[in-house]
Amino acid sequence: MGEIDFYNTGYEAIASGLLAAFIAQFIKVITYLCTHKKINFKIFTTNGGMPSSHTAGVIALTTSVALIEGIDSLLFAVSLGFSLIVMQDASGVRRAAGKTAATLNRLVDEFVQKNQEVRPYAALKELLGHTPLEVFCGMILGIIVPFTVHYFTFIVSYFG
Repeated sequence: MGEIDFYNTGYEAIASGLLAAFIAQFIKVITYLCTHKKINFKIFTTNGGMPSSHTAGVIALTTSVALIEGIDSLLFAVSLGFSLIVMQDASGVRRAAGKTAATLNRLVDEFVQKNQEVRPYAALKELLGHTPLEVFCGMILGIIVPFTVHYFTFIVSYFG
């Protein structure tokens, strides 16, 4: 068989990013099931945890752009810059905000225990960011998924 013209419309990049983020969230549900012996589908829609679905999604998108457009393209440079900002935010700012929320929740709990007249309050969400390991694992997932999608797409278009 000769050379094939493989035209990509961008659906591969979108599919890779969404699939990687979905797989990361699904891994969190499975991890929760294994550790707590019960299913909690709320985990599927939460931030934080192993692996970072934000990182998996943006790195998958960036890797897809690299596979489709090349690493010397402007689109890859923009995508990589976007991905690095998201990864830094996940492990930096959002993680710090989660630690701050945990500290405030602890202080409010202590205050409420000492002052019984205080109205009930809603605790702040603490699981917002990621550890560097969670971001790294999201990055690895975000590299593996688009390679799989790219070569599956190529094989289907070549033989299909």
